[in-house]
Amino acid sequence: MAKLPLGLLSIGVFVIIIAICLTAYAVQFISMDRIIPLILTFYGVWTMVVAGIRVKTPEKYARGAFSIFAWGILFTAIGGSWYLYVVGPEKNLILAVTLVVVVFGILIVTAALRSWRK
Repeated sequence: MAKLPLGLLSIGVFVIIIAICLTAYAVQFISMDRIIPLILTFYGVWTMVVAGIRVKTPEKYARGAFSIFAWGILFTAIGGSWYLYVVGPEKNLILAVTLVVVVFGILIVTAALRSWRK
């Protein structure tokens, strides 16, 4: 089975995400301080899609689908909490950090249960 060029595909998707966010800024749909959190969040979603692709087509020496999915969840949580911090009326840092800590805790518990099952 031929290898899928997921690295090149991911770079292309990253460039498209940047272009979409910059276009949204250019038409004044979002402000400048929301561009990077949105890029991070959307790329996290793409990383989770790559994990789904990796489940269907695993490679022998490549990173596993669970690991890729975990990174996608972390990117999405960090970008989402950053976005909540920027958009929030009081810029509540505790809410933003809590989201990341909860997601990180869920990933730790999931990894522990996954290794316990083997």
